[in-house]
Amino acid sequence: MKRTTWLVGGLFAASVLMTNLSAQQSRTVDAATLKAAGTTNDPMSGSWLSYGRTQGETRYSPLNQIDTSNAAKLGPAWTYTVGAGGGNQEGTPLVWNNTIYGITSWSVVFALDARTGKQLWRWDPEVNQGAVRPKLCCGIVNRGLAISNGMIFAPVIDGRLTALDAMTGEVKWEARLGYTQNWVSVTMAPRVAGDKVVIGVAGGDHPVRGFIDAYDIATGHRAWRFYTVPGDPSKGFEDDSQREAAKTWGGDFWKGGGGGAVWDGMAYDPDLNLIYVGTGNAEPWVEKFRGMNKGKDDLYTCSILALDVKTGKLKWHYQVVPEDNWDYDAVQQLMLLDLNIKGRTRKVLMQAPKDGFFYILDRATGELLSAQPFVQVSWARGVDLKTGRPQVIPEAFYDKTPITLYPTAGGAHNWSPMSYNPATGFVYIPATYGNWTFVAGDEVIALQTGHTGLGQVRGTPVVPPTWGPEPLQGQRGVLEAWDPANSRIAWRIPGGGGIGGGTVTTAGNLVFQVINDGRFRALSADKGEILYEVQTNRNGMAPPITYMVDGKQYVAFMGGMGRPAPVVGANDAKVDGAPMLFVFEIGGTAALPAPAPPPQFGFGPPPTAAPKPAAAEAPHN
Repeated sequence: MKRTTWLVGGLFAASVLMTNLSAQQSRTVDAATLKAAGTTNDPMSGSWLSYGRTQGETRYSPLNQIDTSNAAKLGPAWTYTVGAGGGNQEGTPLVWNNTIYGITSWSVVFALDARTGKQLWRWDPEVNQGAVRPKLCCGIVNRGLAISNGMIFAPVIDGRLTALDAMTGEVKWEARLGYTQNWVSVTMAPRVAGDKVVIGVAGGDHPVRGFIDAYDIATGHRAWRFYTVPGDPSKGFEDDSQREAAKTWGGDFWKGGGGGAVWDGMAYDPDLNLIYVGTGNAEPWVEKFRGMNKGKDDLYTCSILALDVKTGKLKWHYQVVPEDNWDYDAVQQLMLLDLNIKGRTRKVLMQAPKDGFFYILDRATGELLSAQPFVQVSWARGVDLKTGRPQVIPEAFYDKTPITLYPTAGGAHNWSPMSYNPATGFVYIPATYGNWTFVAGDEVIALQTGHTGLGQVRGTPVVPPTWGPEPLQGQRGVLEAWDPANSRIAWRIPGGGGIGGGTVTTAGNLVFQVINDGRFRALSADKGEILYEVQTNRNGMAPPITYMVDGKQYVAFMGGMGRPAPVVGANDAKVDGAPMLFVFEIGGTAALPAPAPPPQFGFGPPPTAAPKPAAAEAPHN
């Protein structure tokens, strides 16, 4: 009797657990649900409901079924061929209602059973690929989706934002941000902020005036638009913030668009009702082509902006790189934390942008609290905490004389997501140690890869001394655990880099990392020990997530540039080189694909004579 009672009780408890997990998965996603993500009151801790999992973009999961004791037993559970390809995979999937949602090349959206990989629906926006491809900067990529009120919000690379029914894939509404004829494209993941969905535009290496839009979730009507750079003064200014920004530009700046694209970093604080936005480089890169510009800061390029979600008005800004001359934009991931700094808990915003400094700001006021190099830098000797300005070396303002600077124009940290673990206190940054040789051209040449104003390197470049952490011997790409409270590297290991892949960290004392060469691995979060590593035989890797369905924890990510495949959307690992979604579990035994053939095309400028040992790296947005 006792054994029977125990068995019945155990089955009842398991049934209750499954019922609770099922209810958690199917719960409606709304502003309150998204706000609770990452808190002790999180009703859907097994799901992944926004690009950074939480609205503070921490990419931390409380799941701990997979931990340091069993991570070595990971294996593939199933795979799904997402399509024929066309560019790198960069999208972060979402998980809700036992369904995994993803976006792949040419903005194709799919929904799968998160347990088996069975396709539930698929939606193709039918982009005019031949006409759009020559106007894209930089690459045929999409970084993710948003979900709320029963809808999936999908960015379409040709300038649209589309709302789809989460259960069926039916189009509910569509908004037009801009047109590729004007060099505008859309590659970033939208974010939900209250009753609005917010998104920005790419294309900032071309004559584009950057902006960010907010749309009403229910109707798709545009609520507001904030331009990140001012327009033609003769036509008036949208508001006082644009009027003030115009004072920091010179000459006929608006004729080159201005730049300031918004293609990646964004975070939302529902208590302050502020949306934080990172902005891109000034356009053209080379300062002398932006008008009579010497000594002008060019607001609001290379900046972090805090906007009121209700009105779209600017509350504060911090310019990471004034008078940008190096494509050191500040579009990279923004992360919101409550952090103890010098014995005081502060509500902070953190960023590890391309310029190589790790920034911590008070997110209510914009006050700069810390700025320390997390890789080698040579363009500036530090950042003045009183003024907030970098101490730029005079030689960095190149014109005729080439100069080799650290970090590379591709960035010390680009779009590859970092993650934060509250147990260790570390931020896990995919970082690049490298340099780029800058020299101004004689004119701005319009190329598909950008209207940068750069020229050919001739002669011997100036090579100033570097400052900050020395690289690991012979390593360009690393994963480093950064301690933001103490501004130090806790540990670092080879593998990774600022472009491609990324990290997620969990309560199981783990960091899951995907590396652009196709590797997936699990590491201990406290020490950086590699517990599991496998080659997926794909490249162009997207960030990982972790989720739980029916009491089982999984890890998922996409990878592969691909080439035209005989079957689009088939769950067949044998399709020739096609991009795939990989899902791993403890004890998984599914087959991985064979190595993919070389990609048929890529993106970026032709190789230049960059000095050794670090080769030049293409910019990305």
